[in-house]
Amino acid sequence: MQHIKPLRNVLLHVALGIIAYAFESLMLGYMLLVLGYWVFRILTKTNKHKEILMAAAYITGAEVFFRMTGAYILYETAKYAVILFSLFGIFFYGFRYNAVSYLIYILVLFPGVLVSLENIGYDVNFRIAVLFNLSGPLTLGAISLYCYGRSIKFKDFLEVLDMLVMPLIATTVYIFIYAPNLRELVTGTASNAALSGGYGPNQVATVLGLGAFILYSRFFIPYKNKLVHLVMLFFMVLMAYRALVTFSRGGVLVAGVMMVVFSVVLYFSTGIRTKVKMSFKLFTLVFIGVAVWSLALLQTGGMIGNRYENKDALGREKEDVTTGRAELFKTEFETFEENAFFGIGVGNVKFEFEDELGQAVASHNEISRMLSEHGFFGIIALLILIFVPLLSKLSGRNNIYFYPFMVFWFLTIAHSSMRIAAPAFIYGLALLNIEYKEKKQPTVHKKISK
Repeated sequence: MQHIKPLRNVLLHVALGIIAYAFESLMLGYMLLVLGYWVFRILTKTNKHKEILMAAAYITGAEVFFRMTGAYILYETAKYAVILFSLFGIFFYGFRYNAVSYLIYILVLFPGVLVSLENIGYDVNFRIAVLFNLSGPLTLGAISLYCYGRSIKFKDFLEVLDMLVMPLIATTVYIFIYAPNLRELVTGTASNAALSGGYGPNQVATVLGLGAFILYSRFFIPYKNKLVHLVMLFFMVLMAYRALVTFSRGGVLVAGVMMVVFSVVLYFSTGIRTKVKMSFKLFTLVFIGVAVWSLALLQTGGMIGNRYENKDALGREKEDVTTGRAELFKTEFETFEENAFFGIGVGNVKFEFEDELGQAVASHNEISRMLSEHGFFGIIALLILIFVPLLSKLSGRNNIYFYPFMVFWFLTIAHSSMRIAAPAFIYGLALLNIEYKEKKQPTVHKKISK
């Protein structure tokens, strides 16, 4: 019965995707119900560690779905929820002394707040700028503070990943219903909100790409029930396809890199027999990938091919492959050079873009934003985020998802900043130590009385 549970959850989330399209006004109530449900489970279940991670995983997977259906009170609700669940974990279990690096990471973010307060003054703009730009880094700090140095059983870890995927199934169903006919909506090679459930293509491609990767990994780490396994493979294909036709390249390319990294790690950590089986599976997945790409080409009239070749609708090569991101990065780096110690303050880079480029846009690169807004303290923060997990891995922590998850975090914040909770939460999962073998219970020897 336990093996069928994922199938039941899949059916529930397929229904949820349909209900969200037909009765969108109900989604706010659903979001509140979800938050209450997970808080209740955390408070009442014995294995709170697993429940906390599953709660954070579900909210992370549902964030874009909630946003595209208007199911939120605060725009950053998902990030605040992940922070709350992390604080629950710290309250119940504390945090390991060697996680103090992430406490330092959180603390070095605050000089930038003081600089921003001095430059902007305490008003609505200040509060919005600080909350918007620090919500992502603070989410990462909270989940890392909880996860670092902590272990989880492999079967529980897989359940956490399943919980992240479930709302992405609802998202995929919703997007298919929202825009069933691609050809009518493809008018060029730019990122297409109409093909992304009416929401930001960049973020939709990112979460669907992440979902496709998780299900890709489960193709090699199969579900025990064959029907569940086939259903999940089917949704992997659907997620990959809809991520592709958002015309947003970042999330798709990151997912592709993750798949390659995971395959290499898995291949070199298994025996000969598993390597042979894996080779056959890889061949199958390559065939599926070619089929998905061919279908996308057919359905978009070849436009998706132009998009990935950096051409416009008429087949002419575009000058800037980064779609303006390189200019933003250059401006942020120049700002860092001029304000190398304290930076210009949290949220101020948006006004810097307005002065230098004539447009007030949010940063697309969390790395350059950290440098420009936090200066020297931003460098300290980035060094902590990069080297602490690497040193932890080198010290013997087991986590087969470590490298692909770190790749997701780094590449996602480099092209899409931290607008959603996913890179922060996935970074936290990379810090966990996975216990692959069940610990044997100690044998109890009864004293025999004579």
